[in-house]
Amino acid sequence: MSTTLHKREQPTLGESLMPPILFIIFIATIEIVQSLNGWSFTTWGLYPRRFSGLIGVLTSPLLHSGYPHLISNSVPFIVLGTITLYFYRKVAVPVFVIIYVLSGISVWLIARPSYHIGLSGVVYGLVSFVFWVGVFRRDRVSIVLALVVTILYSGMFLGISPDQEGISWEGHLMGAFSGIYAAFLFRNQIEALEKDRYSWEEEEEGTTYFLHRDVFEKTLQQRRDEQKLQQPDLPYWISTKDWDV
Repeated sequence: MSTTLHKREQPTLGESLMPPILFIIFIATIEIVQSLNGWSFTTWGLYPRRFSGLIGVLTSPLLHSGYPHLISNSVPFIVLGTITLYFYRKVAVPVFVIIYVLSGISVWLIARPSYHIGLSGVVYGLVSFVFWVGVFRRDRVSIVLALVVTILYSGMFLGISPDQEGISWEGHLMGAFSGIYAAFLFRNQIEALEKDRYSWEEEEEGTTYFLHRDVFEKTLQQRRDEQKLQQPDLPYWISTKDWDV
């Protein structure tokens, strides 16, 4: 059986892994520049309801308060970004843009008057997106992915509880809501993508099988009923009512 792909080109794991890694390298470069020069780009962060703070919608995910903050966001971003690009590749870029921009605007509208920085809002958005795609779609792959992110990142739910000192819980919460919105918005596009199948999922023409493909999907009673219909007409003195068929 051929293992070539029909109708779509499936990216390799390496191709899906590279964009998140490059994005983290870019953010790490900014952090290294700050560290080496003793600079602070915090004022380029997002400051709610201040016109000058709107620039932070674009810049705040690129800024971090130190290497521990950067590392804590980098690993889940690479994992979730790779999952999104590999399994939902045609909607991955618009999903990322929606989460990135919508979470930032939402934080600007409702958050506490303080500088908000970090990639964690986007990370929460990606966790929420992968989880809620499983809820909305309920196909095998999406459900498995939803379970995976639940197991890996269930502890992140603590990050949306309010009044945490030094933590932008508003960014986490708005990121999660943005991920839900993206999952709902693209649920039909994802469904359309799943109609294209890999060649190893398709049966080759002329292939014969020893048993019918649906033989194990039938109940015992259904198979007994079929056997009774296929039995030849017998003389009246021969009874089959006691046969175990």
